[in-house]
Amino acid sequence: MAAPMEVAVCTDSAAPLWSCVVWELHSGANLLTYRGGQAGPRGLALLNGEYLLAAQLGKNYISAWELQRKDQLQQKIMCPGPVTCLTTSPNGLYVLAGISESIYLWEVSTGNLLVILSRHYQDISCLQFTGDSSHFLSGGKDCLVLVWSLCSVLQADPSRIPAPRHVWSHHTLPITDLHCGFGGPLARAATASLDQTVKLWEISSGELLLSVLFDVGIMAVTTDLAEHHMFCGGSNGSIFQVDLCTWPGQRERSFQPEQDTGKVFKGHRNQVTCLSVSTDGSVLLSGSHDETVRLWDVQSKQCIRTVALKGPVTNATILLAPLSMLSSDFRPSLPLPHFNKHLLGAEHGDELRRGGLTLRLGLHQQGSEPSYLERMEQLQAVMCNTMEKNVLGGQDQLRVRVTELEDEVCNLRKINRDLFDFSTRIITRPAK
Repeated sequence: MAAPMEVAVCTDSAAPLWSCVVWELHSGANLLTYRGGQAGPRGLALLNGEYLLAAQLGKNYISAWELQRKDQLQQKIMCPGPVTCLTTSPNGLYVLAGISESIYLWEVSTGNLLVILSRHYQDISCLQFTGDSSHFLSGGKDCLVLVWSLCSVLQADPSRIPAPRHVWSHHTLPITDLHCGFGGPLARAATASLDQTVKLWEISSGELLLSVLFDVGIMAVTTDLAEHHMFCGGSNGSIFQVDLCTWPGQRERSFQPEQDTGKVFKGHRNQVTCLSVSTDGSVLLSGSHDETVRLWDVQSKQCIRTVALKGPVTNATILLAPLSMLSSDFRPSLPLPHFNKHLLGAEHGDELRRGGLTLRLGLHQQGSEPSYLERMEQLQAVMCNTMEKNVLGGQDQLRVRVTELEDEVCNLRKINRDLFDFSTRIITRPAK
């Protein structure tokens, strides 16, 4: 039986002829190209081995292609705003997108928007699922990395705001990338930041295992499958290799390029934007703002292939080619549904689609009398509504006041975001 074929999937921000290109990793042969838009950074995802999704740069929709029907854009998934990052669950059941400071979670089978998570204070820059789809991680410009349990998010009481399992706040500047290893909830995760550090965490406990300080901002991070090496792409174009198995016992340490000369890949002329490692750990793929994708031999640190693109590289990843990519007669098992822009519910004006089936758990509890605590909460809600009417002079004035406060909150958020971006540019400006 032939070994699975590894392919490189790449996108750039110019995309004059195609949106995405797929080429065979070792021979460099061009296999497929997909047309229709420009994919943004951290905005490329494979869905269930049947569809390719790309979040469009600066636009409020996600493009979807069947893997074989590459010349025909299958669907545009409309979103409430520009998508800053995108990922899919390995089991193919969910799609995650970062839009401003919120996380949107869709169910693939129905297209329903299940939940909107708003726990970040600035735009979300990266999203990643664990290998078993039980957890996902989000990193943002607010310097925070949040670990979410998918089960807790889906089963949360609608009246309560879902809370992340862990909040990692050790970084001091925006998060640029994150990578999740194998092991499901027992996996380790690496986070990179403009604060010139890469940190390694244990997802189950939330404990910080390792922090490595570099002399440049780190824009991309990944590990090999065995987690022997961690690769960190710098803003100066260098790629640094950290050996995890031979690393001394201390939790914090600085990477010294002059002492670790054999651990640096040099060749890119601008910042490294994305990294990926082959299945056997022998080959490293990197993309850069210098408009090239490079293939490196990990052992010798030599560049073995350079592919020139037409613009800054936004995504470059190594995949095991699914059957649907190599077979011309393959068709998806199910068509993509229409993805909803709003949460389902009467308050959004959505109606359940005909032909849908709703399963309700706990039917034996339906029709039971409310408890004393529930009655007390209902009474308190009625009293609060009465007091609001007396103080504010009725529902009309209340609506006007709420609208004014919402506008004020939006203005304050914009001012806060502008101040944060200005401070970040000043802090990260290279010294003259």
